[in-house]
Amino acid sequence: MSLPYFEKFGWEAEVVTCETKPHDIDTDELLLESVPPSTKLHYVKAFNKKITSKLGLGSIALRSLWFYKKKVNQLLKEKQFDLIYFSTTQFPVCILGAYWKRKFGTPYVIDIQDPWHSEYYRDKPKYQRPKKYWFSYHLNKYLEPIAMKSVDGLIAVSEQYIIDLKNRYQLSIPSATITFGAFEKDMEIAKKNQLKYPSVVQKNNEIQVGYIGRGGYDMQEAINILFKAFKFGQQSQASYFENFHFNFLGTSYAPKGEGEKTIAPLAESVGLEAFVTEQTDRIPFYQTINTLAAMDMLFICGSNDNKYTASKIYPYLLLEKPLLAIFHEKSSVVDILSKCSNATVITFQEHTSIQIEKIISFFYLYNKTSYKLNKETFFYYTAEEMTRRQTDLFQNIAPTHKNPC
Repeated sequence: MSLPYFEKFGWEAEVVTCETKPHDIDTDELLLESVPPSTKLHYVKAFNKKITSKLGLGSIALRSLWFYKKKVNQLLKEKQFDLIYFSTTQFPVCILGAYWKRKFGTPYVIDIQDPWHSEYYRDKPKYQRPKKYWFSYHLNKYLEPIAMKSVDGLIAVSEQYIIDLKNRYQLSIPSATITFGAFEKDMEIAKKNQLKYPSVVQKNNEIQVGYIGRGGYDMQEAINILFKAFKFGQQSQASYFENFHFNFLGTSYAPKGEGEKTIAPLAESVGLEAFVTEQTDRIPFYQTINTLAAMDMLFICGSNDNKYTASKIYPYLLLEKPLLAIFHEKSSVVDILSKCSNATVITFQEHTSIQIEKIISFFYLYNKTSYKLNKETFFYYTAEEMTRRQTDLFQNIAPTHKNPC
């Protein structure tokens, strides 16, 4: 999303990324359409997962680490770069920043899109923890300090992530809270490829409500609020509420067919299983947009972790459809939605009766309300504006840049 705008703000970017072949997940080649043709892309390999999995190593970050080191060493020897920017959730790769800084003197910035090392799951029951939690917890606890003790700048989608890292490592470095930006070109690409990537939900006589994104036990508080209110509506006016159907799609990061449902069981527990469909398999990005565009209403929810922010809210907003959101009151999403739209926003701290009243009202009035973006306010959250803020931080770290990477 930033690549189309770096040059406008005086920065030339080259990208080093892993080939798609070593991945064991579905990829979306259409994403390359949003990358400017002038952008130099360097591809690296990764060790074969069929071999490394025998040693218990499946992570693409660990399998590609040596190849990243080799390729970027070559680039840094051939050309003077002023900055290295890590923007990935495959965090182990970031430890190379300290190595390249020591070897070539090149400063680096890390973009924290999710927590790297986190204590969030330590007090959670085993069934709520991610797979291989013990291994990943200790690996992250070991690797994060290697990258963070030498880092020159931090960007994060949540201010609390930056606060935690600065406190943990006693850092005094430039930093900025910058979420993913709204990228309108994605809407164009999705629409252009609508026949190839159609909605996965077929239209019928029901009013379709759509949510596409991960599920998980930390999302259940928000979804419980929704289901409780909807159940209340059913009891008061069943004939109206029986017309709605909820679609929770792409709710697991697990390989195709192996995801664990975390939302359907909640629906069953309150007798709403006939009104809820959960599909754990992920959906290609542009098919996701086309599926949301085909919905009558949109729903989006957040984690019970108050640091959580949802970058996926921007496609929801750009579609300008009836939108219901349930988030922790401290999430940045609450402020963004309130400033930019007339979406119905529910917070965890609101009294139960208020939550129910607002949700019921949303379902009653969804087709009587015009949903429009406040474009002037929304510009602050666009990819172009987010890129400007990124480059402001880059300039602070490398003030005499000529050919940044």
